[in-house]
Amino acid sequence: MDCYVKTIVCLANSRKPPSGRCIAGKVFDGPLAGTWLRPVSARPTKEVSEEERRYQTGLKAEMLDIIQVPLLSPAPCGHQSENEVLAENYYWAKKGRANWNKVTSLIDPYDPNFWTVAEDTRYGINDKVAAATAGTISSSLKLIQPQELHLHVLEEEGFEGAPNRKRVRANFIYNSVRYELAVTDPVIEDQYLQRNVGYYPIETSVLCISLAEVWNGYAFRLVASLITPERCTT
Repeated sequence: MDCYVKTIVCLANSRKPPSGRCIAGKVFDGPLAGTWLRPVSARPTKEVSEEERRYQTGLKAEMLDIIQVPLLSPAPCGHQSENEVLAENYYWAKKGRANWNKVTSLIDPYDPNFWTVAEDTRYGINDKVAAATAGTISSSLKLIQPQELHLHVLEEEGFEGAPNRKRVRANFIYNSVRYELAVTDPVIEDQYLQRNVGYYPIETSVLCISLAEVWNGYAFRLVASLITPERCTT
């Protein structure tokens, strides 16, 4: 099958089970500029492996990179309408890096369909969307500028008898509604899991919010990335 290439600004490079990443971004140029794209593998779990996100230089694609991604075909799956299957055995190519001005230019307008009323999990707020409701949502990615953002480091009880573990959640207000969502941005996790339990304010940021695949009857809202001006200059 012939492949084609799209160039994206990478706005999320988050953890995805079993051992890969969820890469997502907005198309950088052409008639589709500004639209979301999530490259996925052909595996049932759809995660991008460490090898699949490697450049020919040996380095790996990172958040804020401007990337040429080889693709095979669109592969929408329910509310994850942005999915496109990766072409295997082709290197990705880095074409630049986004600055803070570029990131903020890509912020999405408020979408009431995406932000439909959700349920609370034990440790979250407005983070759990019933499968039937998720079926009415036509997108799974939003870039937003939150208000009153705090990163919440806490110890959560393990699922089905698993040991307790420290987690990082993002507590914020968006469009006058409070949210507390799990953070799957590995850089932020690595940084904040070393801190004591508590709330840590973040002054200026943009969040990439992802609505994950349905699991046990629900799709969960996640913070796939937390972008700050400082991260744009690293």
